Amino acid sequence: METYSILRQFADSWMLLFLMLFFIGVTLYTLRPGSKEQHRDSANIPFRHEDKPACADGAEHEEARK
Repeated sequence: METYSILRQFADSWMLLFLMLFFIGVTLYTLRPGSKEQHRDSANIPFRHEDKPACADGAEHEEARK
């Protein structure tokens, strides 16, 4: 068999299975019950300094999530 046929057969069988399992794993990891607070915190990053401007002294080097 030539290289194209071997790679095509591999992609049609095992790679499809691997990518489907990877997609399901990432989806379940994202929707797990313990991640609600983490996603809410990440979603509110643009509004973190809504009442006052961010301080200029080294704020870009701080970790946003504490």
